[in-house]
Amino acid sequence: MATAESNESAAGVPAGLETLFESLAERLGRSARAAAVFGDPVERDGVTVIPVARARWGMGGGSGRRPRHGHEAEGVGGGGGAIVSPVGFIEVRAGRACYKPIFDLKMALGFLLAAATLLLSVARRRRA
Repeated sequence: MATAESNESAAGVPAGLETLFESLAERLGRSARAAAVFGDPVERDGVTVIPVARARWGMGGGSGRRPRHGHEAEGVGGGGGAIVSPVGFIEVRAGRACYKPIFDLKMALGFLLAAATLLLSVARRRRA
C-alpha cells in the first residue's frame, strides 16, 4: 500500500523495494520447492527410492537516496539465492519406508577440522 506522497508501504518500506522482494521471493520459492527437495521416485525390482535434499534460501536488499548533481538520486537493489543439497533417500520396500542418510565426507572433515582448531586454541590458552 503505497501513498502518493511518500511512495512507501504502510510498514515504511519503499514501494520499489517491496516489489523487488516479492518478485525475488517468488523466484526463490520456485527453485527451493518440495519437488527439488524430494526428487522423482525411482522404482527397481520392487524397491522404490525417493531422493531427499535440504533446501536453504535467503535474500536481502536495500534502498537509498542521496544528492547528486543538483537533484536527489534514489536507488533500490537486492539479491538472493538458493542451495539444494542431497542429504539422503527414502527406501520403500515391502510396504515399509526407511530413511537412509548420505554420509557427507566434506562436512565430516569440516567438523573434525573445527574441533581440532578449537582444542588447539584451548590448549594454548591453558599453557599461557
